Order: sequence, then C-alpha cells, then structure tokens
Amino acid sequence: MSPYPYSEKLATSTIYVPRDEAFSDIKNLTFSAKTLYSALHALVPAIETSIVDSDLGFPYFTAIDSLFNEGINLPPLTKQGFWKTLIPRLVKAIEDTSEDVLRFETPEAMERDRFFWFRDEEFGRQTLAGLNPLCIKLVTEWPLKSTLDPAVYGPPESKITKEIIEKEIKGFMTVDEAIKQKKLFIVDYHDLMLPYVQKVRTLKNTTLYGSRTVFFLTPDGTLRPLAIELVRPPMDGKPQWKEVYTPSWNATDCWLWRLAKAQVLAIDSGYHQLVSHWLRTHCCTEPYIISTNRQLSVMHPIYRLLHPHFRTFSPGKFSMELSSAVYDAVWRFDHEALPQDLINRGMAVEDPNSPHGLKLTIEDYPYANDGLVLWDALKQWVTDYVNHYYPDPKLVASDQELQAWWKEIKTVGHGDKKDAPWWPELKTPKDLIEIVTTITWVASGHHAAVNFGQYPYAGYFPNRPTIARINMPTEDNSEEGWKFLLEKPEVVLLRCFPSQVQAATVMTVLDVLSNHSPDEEYLGQLAEPAWKEDSLVKSAFERFNGKLKEFEGVVDARNANKELKNRNGAGITPYELLKPFSDSGVTGKGVPYSISI
Repeated sequence: MSPYPYSEKLATSTIYVPRDEAFSDIKNLTFSAKTLYSALHALVPAIETSIVDSDLGFPYFTAIDSLFNEGINLPPLTKQGFWKTLIPRLVKAIEDTSEDVLRFETPEAMERDRFFWFRDEEFGRQTLAGLNPLCIKLVTEWPLKSTLDPAVYGPPESKITKEIIEKEIKGFMTVDEAIKQKKLFIVDYHDLMLPYVQKVRTLKNTTLYGSRTVFFLTPDGTLRPLAIELVRPPMDGKPQWKEVYTPSWNATDCWLWRLAKAQVLAIDSGYHQLVSHWLRTHCCTEPYIISTNRQLSVMHPIYRLLHPHFRTFSPGKFSMELSSAVYDAVWRFDHEALPQDLINRGMAVEDPNSPHGLKLTIEDYPYANDGLVLWDALKQWVTDYVNHYYPDPKLVASDQELQAWWKEIKTVGHGDKKDAPWWPELKTPKDLIEIVTTITWVASGHHAAVNFGQYPYAGYFPNRPTIARINMPTEDNSEEGWKFLLEKPEVVLLRCFPSQVQAATVMTVLDVLSNHSPDEEYLGQLAEPAWKEDSLVKSAFERFNGKLKEFEGVVDARNANKELKNRNGAGITPYELLKPFSDSGVTGKGVPYSISI
C-alpha cells in the first residue's frame, strides 16, 4: 500500500501521465499511440493473410479503386468486435456473413475529381495548398548548384539549364527576368536526400533520388511545373547520374514525366512526414513541454497559457538519422514563427502597408493567407495575456522561473544549438510574446496544416505515394526496361507505387492520424478555468474567440472567390486546413490547441 494514499496512482499505461495532461476517456478510445501500435501490429499480418504476397503491387488502377468499393476481407479474430473497436470508421461488417471488411472512405478530392492526382496544375497547386506547403522557396540565384562535397557526391552543377527553362516559358520571359520578377520557385530536396540515396536503396523494393522541382508563377497566380531533376550519387562503381524531365507532348516523354512526378511525390511525402510534421511539431515541442513542467509552477501565468498546447505523443530504418541531419542543417527557433518562415523562404517580404505586415510573393498562397490571419489572432491573444501579467517590462527579466524556463529550452532542450546567435533574448514582454506565440503556433496552426489533411490528400495514394519502389527507366537504360515502358507504361507507374500491403497499411494510419475525437479541444473555443477567474483575461479570450469565429467566415469567402484559383475551381478541394473549428471525424479542417493526435 502506498504511504501516500491520496496521491495520484499509475493507471493501466506503463508510462505515467499527470492527470491534467492525460487524454480524456473518449479521446483515448478515439485515438492513442496504442491504437496506432495495434493497427500496425494486428492489421499488417491480417492484410498479408488476405493478399498473400506482401510485395504484390496493384495490377491496374481499378484495383486501387476497389479499396474504396469492395475493400479487403479481414480474418476473424477471437476478440468480438476487435476490428470495429480498433478502426471503426474503416471496418464495415457484412451482415449476411458476419465478416469484417476493411473498406476505405473515398477522400473528398477523389470524390470531386477522380483524375485530380494526374494533372500538372494540381501538382503545382498542392505545393501551396496541399499537405506540405512549407517547402516551396523562391529561386534567387542561377545556376542551381549543390553545396555537397563533389569528391563524394559528384559534380555540383544542376542539369536544369537556362535553355530548358526558357523553352518551357517561351513567350513569357527569360530566366533572368523571371528571377528578377520573382516568378521562379523550387522545391529542393537535392542536398538533403542525396547522402541517403545509397543507404535507402539497400532496402528491399525501395529507391530514392536527390531531387529539384522548378515551377513558374503564371499570370493567373497558379504554379506551372517546368522541370524535375533526379540525381543519383556515385555508387556501386558507377559515376553520378542525373536527368531532367519536363512536361511533354509525345507519349514516351509524357510517361517519363509522370514517373518523375511519382518519384518527387514520394520524396516529398517522406520529408513531410519526417520533417514538416514529426520533427518540426512533435519532436521540437517536447523540449518546451519538459522545460515548462520543470521550471514553471502550475500557478505561473505562462504555464497556464501554454498548458493547453502541451498534450502530445512521440512516434524505416533511416528515418531518425535523416530527421537528425535535417534538424542539424535547417532547424532554428526564430524561423518557426510563420512570418519569419515565409520571409526565409522568399515567399514574403516585410511591408508595413500590407495586411499582417507582409507582402506575399504569391498572392494566392492559401497556407500563408489563412495562416497569417490565424497567427495574428493568436499573437494578439498572447499579447493581451502577457501585457496583463507583465505591465512593467522589467518584470520579465526579473522573473526567475521564466528565465530558467527559457535557459533550459535553449541549453538543454536544444543543447547542440545552444550557442547559435539566432536565439531570441528574453528581456521584455515583447520578447516573451514572440517566443510564446511561436511555440503555440507550432503546436496548433503549423501542426493542423500538415496533419489533418493527410487522409483527405493522401488517402488516394497515387496523389502522394509514400515510397517509390523502382528506379527511373532512364537510369538503368536497359533494353528490356525500355521495351516494357513502351508496351506497358501504366504498369511501370503502378510498379513504382507502394505495394497493396504498404498502401492499405499507410492509408489506415493516415485515417487514424487525420481523425478528430468527439471531445477535441480547438484553439480559442473554450477558455481554461484559470482564464475565467480574471475578468481582463476572460475578456481578452472572448475577443480571441470572436476573431476565430469571424475567420471561419473569411475562409468560406476565400474558398468561394473565383479569382483565387489555388482554392477555387472545377474539381478543386477548398482549403480548410486552418479553419479553426470542426466536427469529429476526418474533416480536413479544425485547429486543436495541441499536437495530441
């Protein structure tokens, strides 16, 4: 018997979670790390039993459609209702046989346009309004060039030349004019991925390239993909290989372009899940949580402000190594603030005469447009709160708990970067407002933008394949490979996509991750009890709540605006990932306080 009978007791979990940070019973039933574990460890063998060959791909595209129509029969388990308890949204019971079927919900994008994933315009649009709108950057220098050691990785010059780009934008402008007028953009995974190509290719049925994808901003504000470069470093006794693919009007090059897009989408999917999602939200929020619990008392006003944002959990073989490398190369706290992130990528410049103090490089950039409204509302709430508790600027510098909190975040939580010159000072209320807004943005808006659209956008996996399984036919250039491409190009593309087992498994996980529980706690919806005790804080929160409700209407108006072609048009899914509130389920909208999903 415990010597402290009135103390908190360990629940059934093997990991202790304080009562005020634990999920509610409903949320635990709807989602938990245990759900994912169970889904993976029970579902994969079950699917393998049904499919038999775990490496088997889809023989034709209608076989992919059958995942949404007929589904996959699941083997019976002794525990009654196991499948329906584990993944109730996806498991359908066949009444006449009492069998369970894993049948996926058709994503909205597929409902609107079943060929959406095939179109180049959608490929460009999703860099601004899709699952990973955080990686596109402005091209500011030419020629494109790697910073990797050429003695190890081969010649650094890109094979994307001025001639290739100017052929694609003939009649518009030269490359020099396009750069000057801020019309060229790039999604560049070359230097980040190239060091891992040889390692990843040791995995069965898996390939990888370093990649660059260049886009042109058209007069109507949409992005047109111009060129994809795929690069393999020197390996296996072979020199560096690189090739550039462009949209084409002849059959062979057209299919090569589609295969190149599939390779890039697989790379982007991996980067999104590892970096934009896991690293930049779940992983980098943990030091804030630990320091807050160690250094700030539960009565401290900043603890009470941050607490709703700090309910979280932690999740191939080289994933952690790659995440660590990217963290070391690109992560810095001051760039996690949305305005600074946009400026850093060349997607905005400071402009006091523009809304939110920024002029966007691409005016119709849904993630940035909506994100900046949400950022400003969040920052105003934090500003009202901080100024109330720190009316004298000197109080911040003299708050020992607060200073210890920030010191631990920098020197312990991010000890390997503790001496970096970019860490913000914490001396004034203005400093504190910027720091707290950045932390709360990452846990709410940033996370919502990259998480809750996972099933809506990637549930039909040809739109965002999680891996590429075969090399480009032009890399090996074998006579047999070319012959097969010419005779069965569709089959070559299907062989590049994930296997049936991989696809069904990933689709199940994405459905779980994209799901809102019935008792989800949305940003600015309900005030914490402590905030209601002070009339000024309560009023500030009510203003925050009012702004978010008003913003819901702004999002609807933007999605209805025919001039905004990146969020309105035939077959286009409206951009709602930063719409604050949502019903339960997979809705593609809703911004919870925390990254508890």
